[in-house]
Amino acid sequence: MKTYFKIIQFIQKFSLGISILLMLTLPIILVFYPEKISESTTLRLYDLSHIAVLFVMIIRPLADIFTKTKLIRPLVILRKGLGVFSAAIIVSFIFSKIIIDPAHYFSSLITLKYWSLDNFALFAHLADISAIVLIATSNNFSKRILGSLWKKVQKLSYLYFYASSFYVFVVFENSSVLLSMFIVTALTMLAHVVNQKRIINQSQQI
Repeated sequence: MKTYFKIIQFIQKFSLGISILLMLTLPIILVFYPEKISESTTLRLYDLSHIAVLFVMIIRPLADIFTKTKLIRPLVILRKGLGVFSAAIIVSFIFSKIIIDPAHYFSSLITLKYWSLDNFALFAHLADISAIVLIATSNNFSKRILGSLWKKVQKLSYLYFYASSFYVFVVFENSSVLLSMFIVTALTMLAHVVNQKRIINQSQQI
């Protein structure tokens, strides 16, 4: 188990490190060397972002359901690193838009068109905003400042996951994303039932 924990800690640090590197370099490449990032590469980056956030969404429910499986609970630690990695990809693309035309980007945020349902843009932008908030608050400083509010802010991960997944499903007709939404929903509901049952059993034993 000691080696297992070391591997998890390495993945956590690597995820955070690569996230910082992405946010420092990817926006610059997208702005000044866009030919280096092909459409297929962009899609692969979005796929990686979705896979990472899918792990974030399922690992805690799995840990709550399979409490006797010792290998699952330690993986909950990776929610931070992989969550930041997922959001870092999205935020990097947002940064590139800001670098290109900051006035246009920020002014568009207060227009009705930006938040309209035309081409399902609302869902993409909800995912973008939640990604920014999540990555900005995924640190110990924010945790201290926000206090008990921090956990509520982190629940934006649900908005981030479902909004981005739904957008990809309806716009790109990606059925695998629909399946991932079903899996997350089913596991979350099952974990809630299991936890409630566990609380009732503990109260009866007192």
